[in-house]
Amino acid sequence: MRLKGKTAFVTAAGAGIGQATARAFAAEGARVIATDIDGDALAPLAADGVDTARLDVTDAAAVQAAADAAGVVDILFNCAGFVHHGTILDCDEAAFGFSMELNVWGVYRMTRAFLPAMLAAGGGSIINMASAVSSIIAAPNRFVYGGTKAAVIGMTKSVAADYITGGIRCNAICPATVESPSLQERMKAMGDYDTARAAFVARQPMGRIGTPEEIAALAVYLASDDAAFVTGQAITIDGGWTNT
Repeated sequence: MRLKGKTAFVTAAGAGIGQATARAFAAEGARVIATDIDGDALAPLAADGVDTARLDVTDAAAVQAAADAAGVVDILFNCAGFVHHGTILDCDEAAFGFSMELNVWGVYRMTRAFLPAMLAAGGGSIINMASAVSSIIAAPNRFVYGGTKAAVIGMTKSVAADYITGGIRCNAICPATVESPSLQERMKAMGDYDTARAAFVARQPMGRIGTPEEIAALAVYLASDDAAFVTGQAITIDGGWTNT
């Protein structure tokens, strides 16, 4: 068990990558505090013995309260995020602000709240959910999403550089398209589900969409002592998309 004796805090654990990672952390022996803005979505994790709590990462007071209640955590997985569909002309100030608030400010608030206790304890691993669609590659109709995830990569590298001597490792996971309830909703919203799904699959040289469990396996590695020499990295896990 690679995470035995460690405590992990996970956001957006109600579904998709967040839920798969919470399960993977627990399977590797960690005590997991799984959170989500939808508290009801955490019921399956709670039934399996995982500690759960509702958390809105856009609420600064709630984030600080969660950090105070959790105490020292060894692993922080900032998974909460939102995918806006559209170009800059489709993205009004309200949409731009919401994506920034959740995707960027959420990571900022969580990291700033949990980092002091990590430093006091001598170290920890912070894992941020970025995307291949960021500073790595662009995709049509992902204007503000790509911008926010590029910001996440920048923050990741800065935190890694600033706190490397304090035992902190900070890395970003950059997936391509991954199966999730939110992906299903986006494909249905496009009006022609089959065509939308075929387009997502077609851009993956591997010929398929990734699974949450595949992303969770990378998160486990980055959380574990196996990755003790890994920090400040934006690691793509994308079925070969950005390599072609």
